[in-house]
Amino acid sequence: MMATEHIVNVNEMNFEYEVVAFSQNIPVLVDFWAEWCQPCKVLAPLLEKIVHEAGGSLRLAKVNIDQNPNLALQYNVRSIPTVKAFIEGRVAAEFAGVQPETRLREFVNKLTPPSPMELDIEKGQSLLLSHEWDAAENILRKVITQMPDSPSAQLGLAKALLGQNQSTEALELLKSIPSGREYTQAQVLLPYAECLLHSQQHILPEEGDLDAIFRNSIHLASQARFPLALDGFLDILRQDKRYRNDLAKQCILAILEILGDEDPQTREYRSELASVLF
Repeated sequence: MMATEHIVNVNEMNFEYEVVAFSQNIPVLVDFWAEWCQPCKVLAPLLEKIVHEAGGSLRLAKVNIDQNPNLALQYNVRSIPTVKAFIEGRVAAEFAGVQPETRLREFVNKLTPPSPMELDIEKGQSLLLSHEWDAAENILRKVITQMPDSPSAQLGLAKALLGQNQSTEALELLKSIPSGREYTQAQVLLPYAECLLHSQQHILPEEGDLDAIFRNSIHLASQARFPLALDGFLDILRQDKRYRNDLAKQCILAILEILGDEDPQTREYRSELASVLF
């Protein structure tokens, strides 16, 4: 680990200042670890990534317990890795063992107020739910200029672009999202994004009546006329449940992902899809 302003190695001599006193200003995560601890080596880069993304609203202090046994004894460290969060000079929360990144973020979010960028992501997601694609795009683009590796901002922007038939950039964003919760959602959106692009390139299939319905449905979706598009895809499934290797089904699921689970249309069409398929 390379020490930085927000990620530091601490010891028994400077712990009081670097952790206890520093935590009067911002939360300090203390990572108790050792060179021989393999789980510690898994946890450390995840913690460092989160602290780096926090942009100064959080600090990470690393304590090697072999070199600082008194600190481990003082703070009752029974196994490693153990992480203790200090706020205003006291331990406010803690956990032991390797945790998935989503759990780590939940842990940290409870310690720190949302950053301006996090608030912008939340605002952008709210605009997506109300289908204000252009406004959501503007906010999420601002976030990405400052947090280019934010999966939630990337996914949100991709949805905003798909809502406006901007498939080329949306595809690039979806393909760049790393493994995680957002990656799973991106995989749902990819087939639909590719169909939008193929529609623009006039290379969608043209071999029969169902293909004609599919092309028309994609065209309607490209204009954000989603209910009419969904009706068309469902009509295809009523005649061929496996149309072109589930392409109609995939487009329905992608559009429902764009609309969001809180949209009443999503609940209605999920129910309709289930009745058609099963």
